[in-house]
Amino acid sequence: MILELGRQALTTTLMVAGPMLAAALLIGLLVSVFQAVTQINEMTMTFVPKIVGILVTGLVALPWVLRVMLTFTRHIFDVIAGL
Repeated sequence: MILELGRQALTTTLMVAGPMLAAALLIGLLVSVFQAVTQINEMTMTFVPKIVGILVTGLVALPWVLRVMLTFTRHIFDVIAGL
């Protein structure tokens, strides 16, 4: 039972973090290609778009993330109550 809860916790963590990690990866790739094409090597050019992209993705995905986290929390409480 504990291993199953651990697996579910890891799965939930990856599901919740996935959209923001994917956004950071995609934005980083696009900015890197742009920098390679234009030969502009400015550090803030990679940092600022990633932060903005992660914030926007987090705001858009917030209702879904809350729903997933609440479902997992209820499941944990149900398991604890069943002990």
